Amino acid sequence: MKRTTLSLIAGATALAAVTGFAALSAPDGAAAPEAKATTRLPVERAGLVCPAPSTSEVAETLYTSYTPTGTGSAPAAGGKAEPPTAQLRTAAASAPSAGGTGKTGKKPKAAKAPATVTVPGKPVTAEAEGGSVPALTGAATGALAPGWTVQQTTVVPAGGARGLLGLGCGAPDTDFWFPASSTAKDRQDYVHLTNPDDTAAVADIELYGPEGALKSQFTEGIPVPAHSTVPVLLSTLTSEPGQKDVTVHVTTRSGRVGAAVAAADDKLGSDWIAPAADPANSAVLPGIPADATSVRLVAFAPGEEDADLKVQLVTATGTIVPAGAGSLHVKSGMTAAADLPNLTRGAVGSLLLTPSDPKKATPVVAALEVVRGKGEDTEIAFIPATAAVSARATVADNRAKGSTLSLTAPGADAQVKVTASAGSQGGTPVSKTVTVKGGTTTVLTDLVPGGLKGSYALTVEPVSGGKVHAARTLALPEDGVPMFTVQTFVDDRGTVEVPTAHQDLGVLD
Repeated sequence: MKRTTLSLIAGATALAAVTGFAALSAPDGAAAPEAKATTRLPVERAGLVCPAPSTSEVAETLYTSYTPTGTGSAPAAGGKAEPPTAQLRTAAASAPSAGGTGKTGKKPKAAKAPATVTVPGKPVTAEAEGGSVPALTGAATGALAPGWTVQQTTVVPAGGARGLLGLGCGAPDTDFWFPASSTAKDRQDYVHLTNPDDTAAVADIELYGPEGALKSQFTEGIPVPAHSTVPVLLSTLTSEPGQKDVTVHVTTRSGRVGAAVAAADDKLGSDWIAPAADPANSAVLPGIPADATSVRLVAFAPGEEDADLKVQLVTATGTIVPAGAGSLHVKSGMTAAADLPNLTRGAVGSLLLTPSDPKKATPVVAALEVVRGKGEDTEIAFIPATAAVSARATVADNRAKGSTLSLTAPGADAQVKVTASAGSQGGTPVSKTVTVKGGTTTVLTDLVPGGLKGSYALTVEPVSGGKVHAARTLALPEDGVPMFTVQTFVDDRGTVEVPTAHQDLGVLD
């Protein structure tokens, strides 16, 4: 029996380009092969999940689907590239799991038009109205897969869920952290679990309060059927409700899901809580609005050691320690919180968390609860800790007068390329190279496509220097309420590292 080394490596390369992962291992008892050089190829398929946007009958939702230009898609080895697609489809609402999950059973209502991208570089939008709009799942292939992103923006002008709710639809995964959640009486927090796959998934939910793990029920083995979504009301999962600060940990024991937390405060408004970055020794939470009237930091230490954190604000002129709030002690397995009054003082900033003692670094997850406005005219949003942009990241649905881009370089000086795409209804894309001095936050409000009509996407790509963390604030005030939402830039994983195919045509007997 004969085969060539080339065909094996080429096959693994094609697999990696499609799935984002490839591994070659030697048979048991055999010596591992010598490490081969790697290269990066564009992914050929990308999947996203958008949760059901709202239960309010007055909700208005805009979906913006976009793929940036600049990353081609190579055909699989020995094959031809299929026509590219990027499309969302309805995920059915499933029956609540034990413990109660909120309203389901209504007939799903499709968007007025499919949020389908046809070419890279131009956003495509779709609208939906009311409280019966379903969750969506979708996939992009070919040239539309690398960097595909979908932004879900919902305006609820009245009622208990009043607010501007923004969320970058996420990739399905098996592990999510949500600090800044709550089971308090004035909060209604639902974790939405959506399964995009053809087989059922099984999820577990863990809740951690200031005293540690909350006594929970109905949190293990939650079934999420194929192509379905399950919303779970957090306060029904524990016999210890009324916790202001809760960290939610979602994992799957089989399959994968998309996950996000819809948080609604009776007095402050509502928004989505996106997953925080994986536990790390330091954290950056970018894009705190200049006029924030309240900022609350929530952190959790998932390991066996306590975490002592140094808290700093990264401003346009440098990094400072907030008055009276320069440190936070986080006990192992417990959620800690701290109010940061008068934090921004009229200037956009980002929060930086680092170990108080670099020799005793402990991984943490963190998020901010941010409030704008006063009295009855308030609005709430959440900023999770986010990793630096490693290759490229995009946030869609930006408006000509309502978008603020924050770029934070916590370490060394850095340069990034920022591109404003063509508009969804017309306009010419523009790009700008921005230098961000180390230890500062740079703000952009004027990078808008020429002749803009409709909304546009912002894409950030590192050029040189240190790491950069980014966030976009979208402000759409309505009837005196300073409605806003903040989305962090998450690397789009448009390329994947795969083994380089060597021209080794030696024959193995």
